Amino acid sequence: MARVLVVEDSSTQAMQIQFMLEEAGFEVETARDGAEGLEAVARVEPQIVLTDLDMPGMNGLELVEALRAQYPALPVILMTALGSEDIAALALQKGAASYVPKRNLARDIVQTLRNILRLTKVVQDQHRVFQCLTESEFHYRLENEGSIIPPLIGQLHEHVGRMQPCNENVAIRINIALNEALQNAIYHGNLEVSSDLRQEDERAFYQEAERRRQCPPYRDRRVEVSARINRTEAIYTIRDQGPGFDVSRLPDPTDPTNLDRIGGRGLLLIRTFMDSVEHNSTGNEITLVKRCPASSGPALDPAAGS
Repeated sequence: MARVLVVEDSSTQAMQIQFMLEEAGFEVETARDGAEGLEAVARVEPQIVLTDLDMPGMNGLELVEALRAQYPALPVILMTALGSEDIAALALQKGAASYVPKRNLARDIVQTLRNILRLTKVVQDQHRVFQCLTESEFHYRLENEGSIIPPLIGQLHEHVGRMQPCNENVAIRINIALNEALQNAIYHGNLEVSSDLRQEDERAFYQEAERRRQCPPYRDRRVEVSARINRTEAIYTIRDQGPGFDVSRLPDPTDPTNLDRIGGRGLLLIRTFMDSVEHNSTGNEITLVKRCPASSGPALDPAAGS
């Protein structure tokens, strides 16, 4: 059972969130502000922190910075209200793992926690370093099945760990970016299921994806993944066989009108956590780059890409 620390200054909202998470099987501890939350981390040793952004005293952004300095492997998820989009984007740059708009908590928070915890476990379980390897290149051909994504990310993480001993916080953020890009390639690229449907009804989104997975032309499409990793950078290219899209019409993920959208949040996470993100001209290929600055040796710099 995963232990979650909920940092929320409203006792009513804290109780609602605690009930929701306990119903989903989490063990929940609460704190009333950032300072109390920081003290609680040392005492209760949570696996993940869920914090409000706007609080008296030490706010959510300050808590993210303090936790990153003292507990770099501990993932933090923000709860955001309308009007806090700019601060949420800054908190992601400072070390937060993700965010969920408060009005979407009932719909998104349980699955978001589970996803982040799963990706965190990948990092913790596969932390090995191989010093003699100078460069590796890998190629994968995936069917349109979302369950293949976590083990693939785990294997890619292991490849990176062979040459770039990596701060766990950085590794988790790379894993989150890869997860978003792979989900996009399968569901939006090959299966062509609109993110608008997921915005309206997530269950209907996955039901439609499952239907298309059995039907031509969608069932015959594959996702091509390549990774080239050396001691200075990791380059990931993910290509689907769908029709693509007009890259020039890609919405700005930092626009407040897009931050609440599931697709907008995914693109914001990818762009925040990677040093370089490029699409090909037809929109069915994305290349993600994470660099290892020479000044910090072989380890990936936690601040890179911020």
